[in-house]
Amino acid sequence: MALQDKYKALIDAANAAGVTNLAVREQDSVLYIDGDAPSGAVKDQLWDIYNQIDPNYASGDLVLNVNAKADPGSKVRVATQETALNIRKGPGTDQPIVGKAQKDEIITLISQANDQWASVRTDDGTEGYAYSQYLEPVA
Repeated sequence: MALQDKYKALIDAANAAGVTNLAVREQDSVLYIDGDAPSGAVKDQLWDIYNQIDPNYASGDLVLNVNAKADPGSKVRVATQETALNIRKGPGTDQPIVGKAQKDEIITLISQANDQWASVRTDDGTEGYAYSQYLEPVA
């Protein structure tokens, strides 16, 4: 079965939910779905559909890279699974950690440095870069 057929429900849900910049491509027997979700709830819905198709994400044949978008200056929620989010001096895991934001903490998005990293500030004034995948807009 082709991967786009296997994950058709997920692709259709992304389209129906208004995911922008949606890109679906297959490479080396892996399907990549990229885009920008209008909210954290839509992103969660897509992950739920993915888990229904591939319980516990065991197949390893899909990379779901859909991020919830937030506007600069807006508040975002730290959406890690269990641990605190590292805030780094620069945009990269090779940069030193300057602070942490706790799961579900609300912080300020200063700017989007690139597709993967955002410049953020915590309420206590810690400023640096956080991995965008773990940030979602606050409704």
